[in-house]
Amino acid sequence: MCNCCQNLNRRQFLGTSTAAALAADAKSQVVPQAFASAASEPWPDDYWDPSRPFAAVSRPLRVQPILMYATPARKEARSWKSWGDIQTREAALQEARRIEEELAGLARQAEFPLQFLPVAAVSDVEQAARAHAGGAQATIVFPATGSGDLLRSCIPDRNTVVFVRHQSGPIYYWYEALSTRYLKPDREEFKPDDRRRLTVHDVVVDDLSELLWRLRGLHAAHNFMGSRVVAVGGPMGKYDGSAPQVARDRYRFEILDYGYPALEARIQAVFADPRCRSLAEKWAAQYLSLARTRLATDRGFVVNAFLLYGIFKDLLKENRTHLFTINNCMSTIMPMAKTTACLTLSLMNDEGLVAFCESDFVIIPAGILLSYLARKPVFMHNSTFPHNGMVTCAHCTSPRRMDRDRYEPALITTHYESEYGAAPKVDFRQGQTVSFIDPEYATGRWLGIRGRVESNPSFEICRSQQDVRIDGKWRRLLEEVRDSHWMMVYGDVLKEAGYAAPRIGVTWDSLCDPDA
Repeated sequence: MCNCCQNLNRRQFLGTSTAAALAADAKSQVVPQAFASAASEPWPDDYWDPSRPFAAVSRPLRVQPILMYATPARKEARSWKSWGDIQTREAALQEARRIEEELAGLARQAEFPLQFLPVAAVSDVEQAARAHAGGAQATIVFPATGSGDLLRSCIPDRNTVVFVRHQSGPIYYWYEALSTRYLKPDREEFKPDDRRRLTVHDVVVDDLSELLWRLRGLHAAHNFMGSRVVAVGGPMGKYDGSAPQVARDRYRFEILDYGYPALEARIQAVFADPRCRSLAEKWAAQYLSLARTRLATDRGFVVNAFLLYGIFKDLLKENRTHLFTINNCMSTIMPMAKTTACLTLSLMNDEGLVAFCESDFVIIPAGILLSYLARKPVFMHNSTFPHNGMVTCAHCTSPRRMDRDRYEPALITTHYESEYGAAPKVDFRQGQTVSFIDPEYATGRWLGIRGRVESNPSFEICRSQQDVRIDGKWRRLLEEVRDSHWMMVYGDVLKEAGYAAPRIGVTWDSLCDPDA
């Protein structure tokens, strides 16, 4: 057994997205079976397993619900109560039970981990202060009745959504009284210290589905901040060398630079280990036998890609994260590994890891956020010049399990520019709605784009390629041409991305907004 094949103990390894969370909240981490094995053992036979369900890694969002109410006393021949059905403690307790039942249903419906604390029924400032002491990362305020001062005390210095009732139950006073006296309007620009300030977009009336997508955005922002990323060969920024430092400063990323000399020694040891090679041979055979998989390169490149997969996965385990990128992947890695990293990164993304080529920290933060929002593999690709509402998206590292469940058709061929190694040409589902994020270098302004896959051509460009029809005012893209990387994911998560954006210090500009 080579040392490079050793794995951490199941209790020692926690597959999470941030170093801060690992230190402070280890017991709450999700540890997919795919990322854990016994101590001092080589790779288990199922270290790679195409039948294993996709494992999206994230920490749960801990949410404190607060029911705000008042119990006014009758005053003869005077106005003594506000609008609203909740005017007694008994009515408040009944409403608290209703809220807990609704939130329990919401947690069952959510595709991301949610932890709701018991509803805190609050009728004074001291009770509100105690409700904020429970360690929640987000708050939902249900302001049934009560004063403006009480409302302000119920809104903590953290992510808050306000839910009011019109027709979904007992009507709330604050369905009428909420206004820009308490809510930041859209026309005011966000400042760095306003990331968590309540806005007009933080209010939900009646609709629990509206509440759920906002919580999805808060969950993504909570997991995104402080991300811990292994960067083989160090970080860079395409056309913006400040990008890695911006990621450290703005998003509090911890970028772990793993040098090529150490990687080369590891590759040599693993590639010389008979058991590791035997497993890679077996996994390659399994992969190539998947439905709708064709081989058009040397099979040895595929075997070496699986050896590289085991090494990269070990690096993530040792550094307690699931976020990975590799620099100089079109040069330095090839003579070391006798293959390219393209197929390896595709394999990692297909199981729930987040792995990108080129170490481009202009785009990597956007990919990490998208992975938390969609809980699906994310495709990093080159953009093209838009025309007639169309763009072509292409790269050699595409995941195949884009919907989390099935493997899309793929031709396993060479990396395009080198005509070497193993890279998948993946055919995306025609008609599939997709979401994009296109950052404006490292300025902190991100453009959201939605489109539909029209075809999977075979141009002389990077192997996985899609012609995508853009929704919205596509001509605005002409002013956004940066010859840059974009991130793409199946589905429409733009409103969630826009909701998360100010919480991570990003200015959001959606091409698909009605007034865009």
